Amino acid sequence: MSPQSAAPVMNGAIIDAIGADIISGVLQPGSRLTLDGLQEDFGVSRTVVRDCMRILESMNLVYSKRRIGIVIQESRHWNWFDSRIIRWRLNGPGRAEQYRTLTELRVAVEPMAACGAARNAGGEERRTLVELAAQMRRLGEEGRLDEFLAVDIAFHTLLLHTSGNEMFSSLDSVVAEVLTGRTQQGLMPDHPREVALQGHELVARAVADGDGDEAMLQMAALLEEVRTAVA
Repeated sequence: MSPQSAAPVMNGAIIDAIGADIISGVLQPGSRLTLDGLQEDFGVSRTVVRDCMRILESMNLVYSKRRIGIVIQESRHWNWFDSRIIRWRLNGPGRAEQYRTLTELRVAVEPMAACGAARNAGGEERRTLVELAAQMRRLGEEGRLDEFLAVDIAFHTLLLHTSGNEMFSSLDSVVAEVLTGRTQQGLMPDHPREVALQGHELVARAVADGDGDEAMLQMAALLEEVRTAVA
């Protein structure tokens, strides 16, 4: 690995370590970090530490104050929609609460997104959605969960992107993180339930038919199954 390619990996490891400690409460709000201390802890240059702190600051996890150092922010300031914060919560002690809040967000947004997709999706996008649902059935019945996950993410991403609502579309990484976390943490059955497979097919068919009310209804039913399974 070249020094150029190694740098992002190193930065990512540092950001993950500090970010996870903040999210889990190991680093409490008001706690202070210093560039010198972080350099020593991670054995990296001051430039690397500064770059990592800028990223954490962009997520509102920390802020810098002259002559004080780097201060941990209270959770009310965090960017809760940042995919990394979601991932750290799903991997930490706040996992159950994060699944609950993410599922509630999906219940609030995705039925309307499906309704919008039924109105706004193009012909090719409608056909793709039906094909993705068919692939999910095949992969799910065969127990190929990693491949199933990729198609599941593609399905929900396409719905959000064709909803006609740019704010819904911007939630694609949020939905991808919760779907990924559920699979990687063993919370998915070896073979997805029939109600889930059929639910995706019914949503896809309603969107393909341009039936917004039916698409919204079927997506709400699908997410109720998800909510129950997560609970």
